[in-house]
Amino acid sequence: MRRTIIAGNWKMYTDTGEAKKLAQGIADHVGNRTEPVVILCPPSPMLTTVFNVIQNNPVLLGAQNVHPEPYGAFTGEVSEAMLESVGCSYVIIGHSERRILFGEKDVFLNDKALRVMTGKLTPILCIGETLKEREAEQTFNRIEQQLRDDLKGVTLKNGHDLVIAYEPVWAIGTGRTATPEQAEEVHSFIRERLVKMFGTAIADDITIQYGGSVKPDNAKDLLSQPNIDGALVGGASLKVDSFAAIIDAAG
Repeated sequence: MRRTIIAGNWKMYTDTGEAKKLAQGIADHVGNRTEPVVILCPPSPMLTTVFNVIQNNPVLLGAQNVHPEPYGAFTGEVSEAMLESVGCSYVIIGHSERRILFGEKDVFLNDKALRVMTGKLTPILCIGETLKEREAEQTFNRIEQQLRDDLKGVTLKNGHDLVIAYEPVWAIGTGRTATPEQAEEVHSFIRERLVKMFGTAIADDITIQYGGSVKPDNAKDLLSQPNIDGALVGGASLKVDSFAAIIDAAG
């Protein structure tokens, strides 16, 4: 069965006190609910702080990044095993900021995906087109290329082994927004390609999140679309009230 997943990407925000307070507020709001699945992805130094708050709650812990090697001289990086050891269940791979600001290429992201899937973490693979690509009517070509290259060699036992997050890069922090219909069109295309890659039974159970400036005032309309199965939330996940409203919109 396909799951609705709401994940909060805190990016490079929160200190220890802020992370603890934010995690506690969200955990209190979620209570004992297991639907939708709620994931918090704080900065790496805050992972243990957040885990200590949510460990007896249905809220799950995710990381924002991972290195494809299991260990080595990679200053500043973290491995899949390290993330597991501090309580992570999920990890974001290929966020548009990692691709654009840090130059991460598809072959490198494929290495990350393959590494993560040897362990217990579930990858949240981010894909999406830039404004230039959309205006050149290259959206579907870019999406197909990312799925093909980032998931090369990946095998899935079931649809819960992978989460896809569609990020229209042109609609993140730009003041532009994708309509629910525009988002659904791409999500439907992603689902079709996943069917070709992994078969209908698995593809039907893969959660495809939307990650284009999701806010309380647009969450319900977006999440009502048939192939939008949740949200990867940025700025709105940094306040308990706004993130709680998005969680409730999915429930």
